[in-house]
This record gives sequence, C-alpha cells and structure tokens, in this order.
Amino acid sequence: MYSAKGMILCPVDNTFKIISKKFTILLIRNMLSNQCRFNQFLETIPGINSKTLSARLREMEKNGLIRRKVYHDPPLRVEYFLTEKGLAAKPILDQMAEYSLKHCSSVIFEDGKPRTLQEVVH
Repeated sequence: MYSAKGMILCPVDNTFKIISKKFTILLIRNMLSNQCRFNQFLETIPGINSKTLSARLREMEKNGLIRRKVYHDPPLRVEYFLTEKGLAAKPILDQMAEYSLKHCSSVIFEDGKPRTLQEVVH
C-alpha cells in the first residue's frame, strides 16, 4: 500500500486516524446501542457539546461511517445510523473493551477483578 507520494501507508495508523478523533468511538458505541438522535448523544456522552458533536457527526458522515436521515413530518427530526463501514468497527470496540476489562479492571471495577465482555454485557 502506497500513498500518492510513494510512501507506505500503515493500515493500523489509517484506521486510528478515522476513529480516534475525540468522541468518535463513543458515538459509534452509542449508535451500536440504538441511539440515533443528536440530543441523546448530548445527554449520554460526558464532556461533549453541540458544536463538537455537530463537527464529529459531519466528519463521520464524510468518512462513510454514518448516514444522516431527515424526517420532514412534524416535528422535524434528524437521526444518524451506522453504515456498513461504521458497523464494521464493532469488533474493534469489542476488543478495546475486552482489553480494558482484562488489563485495567482496577480502574473500571471497585473490586478490581478482571471480567470478560460477555460477563459485563449479560
């Protein structure tokens, strides 16, 4: 894999550039949990504000991770959905969660005991 300038591109770095912007992973996580509205994101993602959320959603749409659907019947509303490309990030998020549950359990759980993702989800 080469760029236009003949430099080798790293696929890991490329993926990181797409999903590493602040809040992108959390937006994907929330969409995987069937959240799809702007105000839902504002309410459930600590530290995000309207301006940043708007910018991130536009970037995600530009990168093909999400699609935006406008419903014109009153009241007007907009919902966001993961595309196939966005849905393909689920295993990445699952692995990130597994890593943290296993190797950073003292930060996540009061008892500090490692757990699997399946234990936490069920």
